[in-house]
Amino acid sequence: MSTSALLWPRVGRGLQLTLEGVAGATLFGMMLLTTADVTGRYFFNSPILGAVELTQLMLAALVFLSLPVVCWRQEHISVDLLDAIFPARLIWVREVLVNLLVTAALWVMARRVWALAERAFEWGDVTEFLRIPYGYLIGLIAIMLALSALLTLARAVLYLLEGVRVIPQGGPLSPSAERGGPHD
Repeated sequence: MSTSALLWPRVGRGLQLTLEGVAGATLFGMMLLTTADVTGRYFFNSPILGAVELTQLMLAALVFLSLPVVCWRQEHISVDLLDAIFPARLIWVREVLVNLLVTAALWVMARRVWALAERAFEWGDVTEFLRIPYGYLIGLIAIMLALSALLTLARAVLYLLEGVRVIPQGGPLSPSAERGGPHD
């Protein structure tokens, strides 16, 4: 087996664990902040100033840090409207088209959000109380959207390769695929 065949699964797993770890730490931080804020507010009549701002920023970071993993695993909410009209042997065509459409949408959003991040830095947009620059969070959102677009494009390519039988087994359509297939 070639070195690159061994390298990419490890890189992907490392990226997944990193994103999940940072998102989990963010969620844990939100929990601690909310607990401390509520405790301070009700028992000591002293809430944490800026707790709402921090919670809003962490929630946005949490959602977009999780997006690439959700896109790769195809764990987002979906409605099976097209399942009845697509023959089983053409599922790969549907999956290629849907993933390409999602890739295009994510890429357009990433480019637009990146422009908003640049504008936030240029204008010096900051939060109201804590004066935290919005540009960093908006830039993170743009990067996560772009990464999600790349992963969704990779999904489309894998569906195509398996559909035309370049990948005989182990692709996203195979029953033996570990995770992330359309029928999980």
